[in-house]
Amino acid sequence: MKKEVRMKRVVIISIWLAWLCSANEPAFAASGLSVPQEIQRLYDKSEYQRAVDEIGKLNKERAAAPDLRRLKIRSLLKLGNPKDALAEYDRLEGGLKQEDESGLREVALGFIVVMLKDMREQMRGAAYTALKEIDSDDAIPYLEDGLSDGSGPVRMLAVEGLGRLEAGRRSKKLRTVLNDQAGLVKARAVKVIGKSGDHSAIPLIEAATKDELATVRIAAYGALIRLGRKEAWDQLRRGMEAPNPEDRAESIRTIADLNDSRGAPAMMALLTYKQPSVRAAAARGLGHLGMREARDAIEQLLKDPIPGVRESAATSLADLGGNDSVPALRQALDDGAFTVRAAVVAALLQLDQPFETVAPTVRGLVQQNDTAARSSAAFALGKAKRSNAQGAIAILTDLAGDPLPAPKIVAFRSLGHIGDRTILPLLKAGLHDQNEAVRATAAGAVLHLLPQKKK
Repeated sequence: MKKEVRMKRVVIISIWLAWLCSANEPAFAASGLSVPQEIQRLYDKSEYQRAVDEIGKLNKERAAAPDLRRLKIRSLLKLGNPKDALAEYDRLEGGLKQEDESGLREVALGFIVVMLKDMREQMRGAAYTALKEIDSDDAIPYLEDGLSDGSGPVRMLAVEGLGRLEAGRRSKKLRTVLNDQAGLVKARAVKVIGKSGDHSAIPLIEAATKDELATVRIAAYGALIRLGRKEAWDQLRRGMEAPNPEDRAESIRTIADLNDSRGAPAMMALLTYKQPSVRAAAARGLGHLGMREARDAIEQLLKDPIPGVRESAATSLADLGGNDSVPALRQALDDGAFTVRAAVVAALLQLDQPFETVAPTVRGLVQQNDTAARSSAAFALGKAKRSNAQGAIAILTDLAGDPLPAPKIVAFRSLGHIGDRTILPLLKAGLHDQNEAVRATAAGAVLHLLPQKKK
């Protein structure tokens, strides 16, 4: 009996000593997470730097707790410091011995968000381009902010990003762009609003049909047709007969985007038009509409004197599908312009031809000193299907280590399109790149591969 009493006293004393030793430590959150309440309060009060400082005062073992690392990562991101947040994420991943996908998404987004207000237009452009890769409504507030950017090209990217999301197309802020000073931005906004299906926008679009710029008027006719105003077809059709070649080309693109086959006969006639941009638009339009009866005429454009027309012909033949044009495309792999060779590579990969068919051409492009040639190769490889992904990824991996940013940027974007989760280590390496635009693009690729889970 005495022995039992002594044992109970030992247990009670041990519990009391344990409580006494911990009395001076910050209390843990009521949820049971390993985040001290005081540090959590600092974070909740938006005192992010103080939260980071307090975490730094803890011993290494305490600071290494996963929940505390996550809070530190979020605090660093709130402070606009994604590089240190990434370093902390690397430690978190090392401790967990696996990816923390939610945390990696947060860090990746941080690399994009921090550049949205960069003073340099090209960096903001890179950030909004990366933001377009995010298939999530979480991107909408950032894209809406981009509608008021001082750069027309950046505003265009913001409009395009909203156009990729159903909720984005219905954004009320998008309607403010109908007064944009840049005609191309305004025209793109009209197109996006037309795709929203929101009939309450019809009066705004009808007003755009009276715009001084033909590009805006053409976009408005197309938008009205989408919203059920069939009478707008006559104006749009007449656009293919406009005296200005660029207006003709824009009308062709709009009709193709509507998937309206009524425009096909006029496009066929315009394949031989004297203005190259019109021939190119007609070829692309027929391909988009799937007009296989135009195949022979489009193949003839692979020998057009203008490289841009030959590129459009290659893209169109890929859109037509099937293997009938493969011989003509393979012959065009020897084209004298690297942009055409790259377009042909993209077409053959889109048609799911064996990678060995294009491999020599791709390697030739990658080995050129011309940065644009290497970038073109990276873009073309982004068209690879699953059967060719391994070969394409191998070359894109090399391009991701290019000494110059431009090829790396295109390579990471293509990797995000054709890769799977096995390339996450490569994309995370891109987050460590010295160039901000490369980091933002790699972040966009990460977010493309790790989409936000639906709530």
